[in-house]
Amino acid sequence: MNAVVRLDELIIPAHLDGHRGQNRTSSPGQLAALDDRSALLAWLARYADTPATFASYRKEAERLILWCTQQHGVALSDLTHEDLLVYQRFLCNPQPAERWVMASRQKPGRNSPLWRPFAGPLGPSSQRQALSILNVMFSWLVEAGYLAGNPLALSRRKRRTVAPRVNRFLPVAHWNVVKATIEAMPNVSHREKLHAARCRWLFSLLYIGGLRVSEICGTAMGGFFSRRSADGRERWWLQVTGKGEKTRLVPATDELMSELIRYRTTCELSPRVPQEGEETPLVRPLIGPSKPVARSAIHEIVKGIFRESAIRLRHQNPELEAAAAHLEQASTHWMRHTAGSHLSGKADLKVVRDNLGHANISTTSIYLHSEDDARHDATASVHRVGWLTQ
Repeated sequence: MNAVVRLDELIIPAHLDGHRGQNRTSSPGQLAALDDRSALLAWLARYADTPATFASYRKEAERLILWCTQQHGVALSDLTHEDLLVYQRFLCNPQPAERWVMASRQKPGRNSPLWRPFAGPLGPSSQRQALSILNVMFSWLVEAGYLAGNPLALSRRKRRTVAPRVNRFLPVAHWNVVKATIEAMPNVSHREKLHAARCRWLFSLLYIGGLRVSEICGTAMGGFFSRRSADGRERWWLQVTGKGEKTRLVPATDELMSELIRYRTTCELSPRVPQEGEETPLVRPLIGPSKPVARSAIHEIVKGIFRESAIRLRHQNPELEAAAAHLEQASTHWMRHTAGSHLSGKADLKVVRDNLGHANISTTSIYLHSEDDARHDATASVHRVGWLTQ
């Protein structure tokens, strides 16, 4: 049995390409696509400007159409509710494994002959995520007039009533454990000092700035700038480019600027505030050329801190197993939710919205300096990491 191929290489026989699918609409829709693969590519094209979302959505669409055409023997536009129940069971145990599951834990790239659609069986939360994405896809294909109905609609309603919810942020008590873990990191050798400083700076960015990983990787230190307001005060800001290539200003509080100087000094950079145009990455590798740290590396750094924090919690009190398990589940994106959650209890929600970039900012907002200054003050006055050591 041949290995499956990527979506962009997939050649589907005519009887499985969906041009006569039973779930196709009889009237012309809004898509030029005449077959299932082309329809999926049209849907994915909408997310081309958000690489992380595109990769996640492509993965689930690719898995489904490969399973349909190369294992289940039906076109995607022939799928019924019952077919998708079979697919859900397949997600739990993709077989035959040699065809569907990567043998190497190194996760080879999509161009490698070792690539497979799955790294392993999907757990409950990953299954829910996969089906949620497919539900979005099917709903859009219905809205576009390509499909007559969404075969996931019935099961989607059923799961919504039973799916467990996870609080994907750190309560203050858990956040304090994380801070203590970072402050207790080994700090003897030069490498240890660099690693400890990088962790502290990274978590300062994640918590004070509420930044996404992509924003950290895509921003240079030259993104910091100061602006003097009508009251004569000088405030620092960090300009980042977020989802959909939207630019926003994040308040660089006095604490964040102090942490920036602390990190730069440890890295043997100029202790002065970076100048406009400086291309030094926000977070640097420990050794080698000064280039942005990969997103996967940042995720691993953060996960490592969370794992150490869970160990610390268990050592302090074995009865805190539930709290330790919660810390072990935490991911980098939880820090963004943690920042928003903690700040929302102390500042106006508009401050949180604008800091995290949840709402579109109109083109006239660059003139609303007084509103920005108030947001800066509100953030700086109540939102701090509060590191014990200086």
